[in-house]
Formats: sequence, C-alpha cells, structure tokens
Amino acid sequence: MSALSEYWLAARREQKLTQAELCRRLRANSVCELWERCASRPYPFVHRVDRAEFEKLCPGEFEQIRAGAEAALAHRVDLLGSGPIELGPRIDWLTDFKSGIRWPTQYWRTVAYGEPADVKVPWELSRLQWLIPLAQMYLLTGEERYAAGAGDIVEQWIASNPYAWSVNWACTMEAAIRILTLTFLFHALHGSEAFANPDFRYRFLKSLYLHGDFTERHLERSDINGNHFTSDAAGLVFAGLFFGNGADPGRWQRLGLRSLEREVQLQVLDDGVVREGSIGYHRLVCELFVLPAIYAETSSRRVSTVWKARLRGMAAFVAGYSREDGSSPLWGDADDARALPMRHGSPNDHRYLIAMVSAFLKDEGLSRKFSGPVAEVFWLRGAQSAARLLGTQPDLQPSQAFPTGGLYVMRRGEDHVFVQCGNLAFAGRGGHAHNDLLSLEASLNGQKLVSDSGCYLYTSAIGERNRFRSTASHNTPMIDDEEINRFVPGELWVLRNDARAEVRDWKMEDETSLLVASHSGYKRLKDPVTVVRRLHLNHRDHRLKVEDRFEGAGAHRIAVPLYFDPLVTVEEFEERRAVLVANGKRFELTWDAPGWKAAVTPARVAPSYGVVVPSMRVLWTYDGAMPASLTYRIAAMAST
Repeated sequence: MSALSEYWLAARREQKLTQAELCRRLRANSVCELWERCASRPYPFVHRVDRAEFEKLCPGEFEQIRAGAEAALAHRVDLLGSGPIELGPRIDWLTDFKSGIRWPTQYWRTVAYGEPADVKVPWELSRLQWLIPLAQMYLLTGEERYAAGAGDIVEQWIASNPYAWSVNWACTMEAAIRILTLTFLFHALHGSEAFANPDFRYRFLKSLYLHGDFTERHLERSDINGNHFTSDAAGLVFAGLFFGNGADPGRWQRLGLRSLEREVQLQVLDDGVVREGSIGYHRLVCELFVLPAIYAETSSRRVSTVWKARLRGMAAFVAGYSREDGSSPLWGDADDARALPMRHGSPNDHRYLIAMVSAFLKDEGLSRKFSGPVAEVFWLRGAQSAARLLGTQPDLQPSQAFPTGGLYVMRRGEDHVFVQCGNLAFAGRGGHAHNDLLSLEASLNGQKLVSDSGCYLYTSAIGERNRFRSTASHNTPMIDDEEINRFVPGELWVLRNDARAEVRDWKMEDETSLLVASHSGYKRLKDPVTVVRRLHLNHRDHRLKVEDRFEGAGAHRIAVPLYFDPLVTVEEFEERRAVLVANGKRFELTWDAPGWKAAVTPARVAPSYGVVVPSMRVLWTYDGAMPASLTYRIAAMAST
C-alpha cells in the first residue's frame, strides 16, 4: 500500500476498530471474554510474587522499586540525562522537555527531527518503561494506588497519541518496544480494580492490537538489518503470543519468530558478538533475541538450537567484557536502551543477561560465569531460578579473544583490559561503531583508570555526535589529524571502510597476557603509515605496558591520547612520569618517548546517553620523520 493511501487510511483504521470489530478479529464474544482469555495465556514474567521471598533473594531492590513507583505516581522522570523532571498532572507526550521543543500532532511519516530537539526524549518517555515499578509494587504489596497510577498514565498516552499520528509513532521500533511494556503491565495489573472498567479494557486492548498492526505494516527492513528490525520482530512475537487467537496474531507471531530466527544468525557473529559495533547495543539486541525465545517456549513454540547457541555466545561475551565490579566498557554508541527492564540500577551493569540466558538454557557452565544481583532473573524466571544462581560459585574469568568481532579481553582477578581490534562494524558501514580501532579501556587492581569517551548525543547535537565517535576521542593514535575511517558528510551512522585490522600475536599465560595488533587506516596517506600496538598485561603486579610503533616513511604529526576515568586525578606530572590517584589507590604512569611532547589536558567522558562529565587525559604528540615509537606503562603503586 502506498504511503499516500496509508496517510488517509490510518485514522479510519483506528475508528473502524470498534469493540465488536476487535472481538470479531480476535475471535471473542466480548471484551470481557477477550480480557480474561489474554490473562490466562502463558507469559514469561512472573505475576505472583512473595514479598518476603523477593526481599530475601534481592536485598535492597524493594526500596529501589518503591522509589521508582512513587516517582511515577508523581509523574516525575529522569530520562536520558535530563535530571528529575516534573511532568505535571497532564503529561505532554509530544515535547522534548530538555529543549522545550514540541512536535504537533501529525502523521508519523511527516515528523521531522534534528537539532536542537532530541526526539529520543518523547520516545523514551513513551516507551512507558518508567511505569514498570508501579506494576512491580502492585505485585509486591497489592496496593491499588499503584495500579490506578499506571492505568491513568496509559489512558493519557492513548488519548494523546492517535494511531500513527504523533512523533511517538515516527519510528516503528518505538511502537514495537511499547508492545513489550504494555504486555507486562497487562499481566501484572489485569486483575486490579483500576483495570476493571470495561471501557478502559477495550481501549487498552485496542491500543495494544493497533501497536501490532502498525509494527507489521511498517517493518524497518533493510539489506543490512540491525536493532530496529530486531525490535520490530520482537514486538510482533509479543503481540502475537499475547492475543493468541485470530488471523492477525497468528501471522504476527509467525513473522516475528521467522524473522528473529533468520536475524540471530546474521546479526550475531559466531563468537557471540553482535555486529552493531557497540556494547550498549549488544545488551539491547541480546534482550531482543532472548525475551521472544523465552516467550515462545513458554507458549509451547520451540526455537532452534542455532538460536540458542547464539544466545549462549552473546551471554559468554557479556561475561568476558564485564568487570569484577559489574561495570562494562564504553565501546561504541550507547543510549541505555532496554527491551523490558525489570531492574532499575546501573545502566552499565549487563551481567543479568548471563543469568537470563543461563536460566533459559539451563546451562550450568554459563551460570558459573554469573555474579551480581538476581532481580532480573527473579522477575523473569521466578524465585527458584534466582536462588539457584545465588548458590553458584562464579568461576574466575580468564583472558578471552572474540576474534570475529575483533575484541580482546586481557584479564585476571581485578585487572581487566578491553581492546578493539576488529574491522568496521555493521558489515563495514559503521552503524553504532566509533573510530576506535586499537583503542583500549583498562582497570588495574580493581580500579578503572583508562576510559573510552563514550557516546553523548545523537541527532540533537550533530557536532557532539561526530566529536564523540571521532578518532581523537579514543585511546588510539591519530595521524595528521585524519580519521581512521573517514566520515561521510551528512551521515551520522556511516563511516568509510578505510581501515583493516590485523592481530599479529595473542598469548594467554598464567601471569601475563599479550596482544599485538595493527591497522591500515593511514596507509591511504601520501606517505603511508601502519600503526602497530603491543599490549602486555602482567597480572602479578597489576602492570600494563603499551608500545606503539609507526611504520612508514616521510614526516607526520601523531597524537596519542590516554583518557582517564572521571574518578582519576593526576596528582603529579613530570617529564616522563605521572602519578594517578583514584579512590585512595595510587598508580604510576611512565613513558619512553624520544622526540615526543606530553601534556595533561581537560577531557570529557559520557558515561551514559545525555550525560557528560569532566575528566582528564594525557596527550602525547610527535611531529617528525617515520618510523617513530611511544611506550607507556601503568602500574599500581605500593600502599603508603
């Protein structure tokens, strides 16, 4: 159907979906029957909770959930770096409350977005995930005020966002992810007094049905699919399995499961790394593949062994990149996106994915890679699965290579070094990848020291978008002020595929790990240069040594930055030495750099989307003939 005809038919499609028509399509005699039938269908998340058991297995979580629920009742949110925002009694769903810019009510294909408004703000608000604590508190306490608050907010959203006619329909992914939220709210709250009104029940089910209809009609299919199409397919699975009966739900679930079955083999590399070029999107895509798989098998629909193997690989990669404290590297883009968050703690802790996948697969080996809070798996798989994980002694994670994804983790105990040595992500197009080839993050002796700069904003600040994905914002050499992979003018998710990576050596031993890698991004220069980086981690004395060699001819300008975690301060800085201090721990940074200059300069790190904090960096610069070399070392200092 043409876009023009869709424009005229969208409003009619919603108007025609009367109670009688909805029931006819879903093979029910009444909305009440349909409501009860949907409530009786299998659903993967628990909707009966023993509070005492929950508090025993998930200490501290109840208070976090209650705080989130009380904030939601007050219509107070903190999204995408906004800080606490009071939305008022009548929520304006069409405004970026960070910039104050508002979109009119208009057909979704005509919505434009760009600087200075951030369209992700109304989208994030309209995912309705901030209502999940209300549903959780209702299950934990039975207090009707939580259900009533959630119902009122859902009513407001439906009234303010006619089918296909607002900014919150302008991306199919947003409608699809909203399906997941709405199904959870339904199963948690369907028996409450607040959800008992027949007219409300009709409007709720009608909206959920229209979300499935919209998602199917406007799939974000491309020659190279990513998290958008995966979200669409996951939404179809949830909508189809939720309704069950009827031609449309049957078609949705079949299309969604068939699409995910295909995409999990294309989007997840054989070493478990998602091809998005980002740890933040690895987390999201892993959720988008595991949750529909669990829902399908809960509904007696099997998924393939290949699908399950890819899930196992994704979880193993999470175990590899997760540090002892649960934090994750800031590799590539990150907008903190979740498919259906059941825990509202640090957005940088991804270990729950290991728990979810291992519980689903009943994989004891994978469960021994897990440590950390079990709240996510409690809500998904129940108290028994959560208790089983708590009773498992985690294995010590070794250094690991993920060669297809081009990622290497040098680690032992409290030392963890993450290195990017792969070719350009998303089939060589870039996607959510940055110009970070040979870049590293490093934690020594339990303290994060070297940090990626992260990802700050997208379309609302194009200059910042390009700045944070540039070569200069990563812990990797830059030559002649040129990007490793050149930018494409006007394209915020595309890079030219200029560089090829080569891993020359990789060794894992009991007390040391060694990685030697190079890239060809600067061989396109008039006088070509090959960048070679050698990293050696000594686990015994928490010492990291990095040697950079620049093979080539001619004269060049080279800049090698080392960005520090925001908690790190430079206490001393001398000609060949600096002392770094963080959380009472001291580290010595030394370097051998004949002909190089060194300086400490201000820097910025974006630990999550929309948030940027001051930091510091050491910047080494060289201007002269090739070949050249730079060596620096970071080591823990003895306590005084």
